Formats: sequence, C-alpha cells, structure tokens
Amino acid sequence: MAEEQEKARDIVASLTSKYKFYAVGEGHSIIKHIRGLVSNSKPNPARQYVAEGLWFNKMLVEAGSPLHAIVICPDKIHTVEAANLAEELAKRCDQRFTVSEKTFEKISEREKPDGVMSIAYFSLSDVKDIAFTDKSVVLVLDGVEIPGNVGTMIRVADGAGVDAVFICNRKARMTHPKLLQSSMGSVLNIPIVEFVSADECYEALRSRGFEIYLTDSRAEKSYYEYPYGKRCAFVMGSERYGISRGWYDKDVKLLSIPMFGKCDSLNVGVAATVVCYEASLKNKGFIKR
Repeated sequence: MAEEQEKARDIVASLTSKYKFYAVGEGHSIIKHIRGLVSNSKPNPARQYVAEGLWFNKMLVEAGSPLHAIVICPDKIHTVEAANLAEELAKRCDQRFTVSEKTFEKISEREKPDGVMSIAYFSLSDVKDIAFTDKSVVLVLDGVEIPGNVGTMIRVADGAGVDAVFICNRKARMTHPKLLQSSMGSVLNIPIVEFVSADECYEALRSRGFEIYLTDSRAEKSYYEYPYGKRCAFVMGSERYGISRGWYDKDVKLLSIPMFGKCDSLNVGVAATVVCYEASLKNKGFIKR
C-alpha cells in the first residue's frame, strides 16, 4: 500500500510540473463555478457539468468528451490508477487546478473522495449523424419533468440497446446532477437529440420511416401484442400531464401496459423499461410472440 501511494505521489508530482496547474482556495472562481453547477442554481448555457471520481472520469476519457477544467487534490490521490487518470484528464483541457484536502472535501459530493474532479461539456447529437438500421428503436421523452426519471430512461435506453433518445418539450436541465447520477454514465453512451417541439420530433421520425407508439392506459392494444420488427419509436409523457395533445393528432399507434393490481399506472421510467425491452428484444430476434 505504501509503495502504491509513493508511486501515485511521484506521478502527481510529475504531471503538476509537466502541465500548468494553479493552486487555488475556496474563494477562487473555479470553486464557485463548481458549486453552482452542483447546486444547479445558475444559468448554464455552455451545458457544463461536474464529473467526480475515477469511474465517471474514466468514462469521459473513453467517450472522448470535451473538458473545460480539471481539479485535483494531490493529498487524496492514493493509487496509481487515480494518478494516471488525472494525467490523462490534464492532457485534455487547458484549465488545471490543485486544491487542499479541506477545499476538495467541501466541493465533493462523495463520502470518500478520491481527489479527481473535472468539468465536462454535455454533448447533444444531431439526428442527421445517427446511422439508423431498418430495425432501430428510439425512445422519445415528451415533457418529462423529473431529472431522475430522465436519467433513468436514458440508462434504460442504453441497457435495452435503443439507438437514440429524442427529447422534446424539455423540462429538465440535461446537466442536472440528479439526471447525470441516475443515468449512471449512459448519457455518454447513447445519442441524445433535442427538439424544440413535438411537431419537429414527429417530422424527424416520420421522415426516417419510424412507426410511432404512444403509451396510453386507454389503448385497446397492449404493448406485447405488436410485432414491431421495423423502425419504431415510443413516446413517454410528463409525469403530471402525460403525452402532449399534439401527438394524438398525428399518424401514431396507441399501446397500453396491463395493470393487474390496484394501482392504475406505472412510473414513467418503469413503463419505458417494459416497452423498450419488448421492442428491442423482438427487433433483435430474441423473442417472438
């Protein structure tokens, strides 16, 4: 253990001399900026967010995500893995800072911080750049309000092998800490496209040959009764208001999820899980019914 820590210290000492790092305290603008991002309390036109810890920052490196800054606490970097990651992050941004243990603990959201933190940019995709197949599945989030639900559904889409997440009538900030946390890094793995309106989203889907399904408890046909087998998109609506009215005036199909207990509906994230996996498994040839 002592040998590992010594190697880590040597790597950190080398990288802080190789790259220009600034030692800053609690009053520095970068620390205030981090606090503002974590609290989600200030305007964020650049769509920046804080990534803390080895796991999240390794994903950023693997995804090639653009970075704004790195903040490290040399006294908290105890492993060669953490030290090497700090160096990799340092290569990718122009703003680099070191802070004391006390300062790092104050800005950290983790119980046992490991001394590595970065500020990254949230990247949205352009629908024109997505290579859809003839059996692609898209999840559409229409006015979903709770950040944790948005993040959960992005994670579901990633897990189910969905090709993209389309967002229209956005209500939750994509850089909200709860959204990022609940996505478990899936925001880095799956294309996310934002549309201003449901009309714009609909046109993007229909022009690419997608069949569109609205999840609606009043639908006569259940989700498992459709064969799918071609490009399909599933629209999930707001927790309070459901799917916006404009979708119902378009060329769409309705589907329901049977409810056998006393509750009359599922959480929107759970509902998305049910329909996305059904369509994905059918389109990938894993189940036939």
